[in-house]
Amino acid sequence: MNEKLPDSPQPWIDPDDAPELTDEFFENAIWLIGDQPIFREKGEATLRQALSRGRPKTPQPKQALTVRYDADIVAAFKATGKGWQTRMNDALRDWLKTHSPA
Repeated sequence: MNEKLPDSPQPWIDPDDAPELTDEFFENAIWLIGDQPIFREKGEATLRQALSRGRPKTPQPKQALTVRYDADIVAAFKATGKGWQTRMNDALRDWLKTHSPA
């Protein structure tokens, strides 16, 4: 009868055999995005952006506030579908181009 032979032992590889990665190693590295080489500054900026959490920072952040509008105005904008608040913001911006807010 055939007897199952024990698995042949695998050679042990010491994880400390890897060379130490020095600052010089990283300074001489070539930055790549995909297969394209890029400048170090762009690579560092791209890496920072990829590791940042949350939404990207906008140069003109919106301000959250509570405002009361007539129901028919809100209904008219809501009837236009998704993105109605952005369209309302754009309508107010257009109005400010031709009117003084005071």
